[in-house]
Amino acid sequence: MTHVREVTAGAVTFGTGHPLAFILGPCVIESDAHVLDMAIEIAAVAARVGVPLVFKASFDKANRTSIGSYRGPGLAAGLAALGAVKARTGLPILTDIHDPSQAEPAAAVADVLQIPAFLSRQTDLLVAAARTGRTVNVKKAQFLAPRDMTHVVAKLVDSGATGVLVTERGTSFGYNNLVVDMRGLPMMRELGYPVVFDVTHSLQLPGAGHGVTIGLAQYIAPLARAGVAAGVDGIFMEVHDDPRRAKSDAANALPLSGLEALLRQLVAVDRIVKSDD
Repeated sequence: MTHVREVTAGAVTFGTGHPLAFILGPCVIESDAHVLDMAIEIAAVAARVGVPLVFKASFDKANRTSIGSYRGPGLAAGLAALGAVKARTGLPILTDIHDPSQAEPAAAVADVLQIPAFLSRQTDLLVAAARTGRTVNVKKAQFLAPRDMTHVVAKLVDSGATGVLVTERGTSFGYNNLVVDMRGLPMMRELGYPVVFDVTHSLQLPGAGHGVTIGLAQYIAPLARAGVAAGVDGIFMEVHDDPRRAKSDAANALPLSGLEALLRQLVAVDRIVKSDD
């Protein structure tokens, strides 16, 4: 298996020689109370299983299907909520940015700045994120081949990024469908940086829900197991205490009630994979 460099997010380290890490949380900040409760509950599960955890939630979902869909509380209120999560739990925080102007404010709170897939080739956004000194998690666009990420990573590194994570979230396959080519995970690791597998977004059916995102949450567990078997460094999943009532990505979120069992399975698979290293 390709050896990749270490990349840190707070107290969590991704890369060769480190445990499988997890990026977990609700798609969007629904309220101050909800995001804090989710962080506390997810952290408790991760502690019982003994896995490294980065907590994720978005202050703004700027790419919702419908203009009437809930986007989040916005930059200032959202970062305040994530700051409260960090102060209460001590967890490293990941959140998305969509515009270069958001990079510095978000970096004051978040340990990882995430570049959404549709924006992964936006040079100004990549440069702004890199210059903050925070780790940058960039999602591979649904229209890019795995090795196309070479140029995306180069933009970040040439702009001074101190840590880069590369995330797979599915590839467009005809209309309203995504597939994950498991060959792409080791291909991206050949770039020398840790690879994260975004399981839940890979199960979206983009545009198929007539203004509301729909997905195939019933396949979260087998897809996650396959990704870990392919040798990824981290797993990204959106987790919600009641997906039916989630304000974003309800159809492809993992129920909190199923999180612990799945994490234990993934740790077991990862142990087998790494037994040959």
